[in-house]
Amino acid sequence: MVEKILVVSIHPDDETLGCGGSLLKYKEEGHNIFCIFVTDGNVHQKKIIPQINVEYGFTKAFNLHFPELELDDISLNILIPAFSKIINEVEPTIVFVPNRCDVHSDHRRVFESLMAVTKTFRFPFIKKILMYEVISETDFAPALPENNFQPNVFIDISKFYDHKLRIYSLFNSEIMDSPYTRSIDTLTAHDRYKGSLINVNYAESFVLLKEIL
Repeated sequence: MVEKILVVSIHPDDETLGCGGSLLKYKEEGHNIFCIFVTDGNVHQKKIIPQINVEYGFTKAFNLHFPELELDDISLNILIPAFSKIINEVEPTIVFVPNRCDVHSDHRRVFESLMAVTKTFRFPFIKKILMYEVISETDFAPALPENNFQPNVFIDISKFYDHKLRIYSLFNSEIMDSPYTRSIDTLTAHDRYKGSLINVNYAESFVLLKEIL
């Protein structure tokens, strides 16, 4: 069965940090992958969105062009219909969503909106919802029990890791020097550690929010 996989990327590079290797794996397996860029990010990120689309080979990418850092000021009555329209067009079977308690308010706002547009009685074609993590966002959430990201789904991305790093390197304005959190070294160590938990070289991890079998 050919799946339709949709990733919701709040800022360009979230899709790569959170599930880039998994998207590449799904693509090689013959599935259709789609992306929603909620904001254009900064000036550099906006310029490379077309290149990112080519690298992943998205069946279709959507750009909502909402203003970065201002999603909290946008009514859910605007955000929810924007997501709903795309989800009804794509009819994804698998959806990757941002973590509900990331330190960045844009991430939290998008998560809140997406929970309203993934209800089974309105969107029965969605069979799986996976919540992804983003370094420097998920790991900087306040150290409270309810903010703990506890992954229960792991995807082996070892075969696709070099490609993931090549894509991430395009976001040079966002990459920090080692040992900072958004450095290449830190991302590699993070994904290698996740891989070690399932006995592979590199992995991405997720929280399963829903699965219909």
